[in-house]
Amino acid sequence: MSTSIPWFDDFEGVAYRYYDLRMNVVPLVSDRKESASIWHDTIRYWVDPSIKIRFVEIDDKYWFIMGADSQKPDTNMSFYKVLQKSENYERFKKGHGGEAYLRLGTYAKKSLDDAKKDAMCNCGHEAVDHDEGDGDACLFNTCDCKKFSSFQVNLLKRKKTITDIKFLEEKDVKDDPLVWNCFNVNEYSKSDHLV
Repeated sequence: MSTSIPWFDDFEGVAYRYYDLRMNVVPLVSDRKESASIWHDTIRYWVDPSIKIRFVEIDDKYWFIMGADSQKPDTNMSFYKVLQKSENYERFKKGHGGEAYLRLGTYAKKSLDDAKKDAMCNCGHEAVDHDEGDGDACLFNTCDCKKFSSFQVNLLKRKKTITDIKFLEEKDVKDDPLVWNCFNVNEYSKSDHLV
């Protein structure tokens, strides 16, 4: 992979979905139009067998790194994001079986006014358990949530199949050209990694 391919990290994070034939890896972009544009201009030209996803674990975080060969090299780019390990990430790691679908998605924050009554707040309680007249605070005595906050993920329909998925440790970085390029271009160093 050439160093001239730009790196893109202006996305919210990565969602994992489990209810398809294969698990889904879903980079989340905050704007639907931008998400559709990234797919149309870049990912749709990716050659499926060439798509690589790497996860490099360092302490309680991981680097998500994704790239591919493109039928339209002038619009190609690779993706990376440093993320906090999560239950969903660990579930994907254990259950992907060597393949997954790549889809893009949008991520939108929801207030109490925008959410359905059964929507879950980040505190773990449903929207109906928050008081609209008291600044949206949670009504459970044991909860110190002061304001309802949730999000909604919408997946785009298009997908690609990924069969080159690897989980690496920091010591393995030099052995993988995609990861090595990402770390070099994006100025990774042990002293300031994972800010």
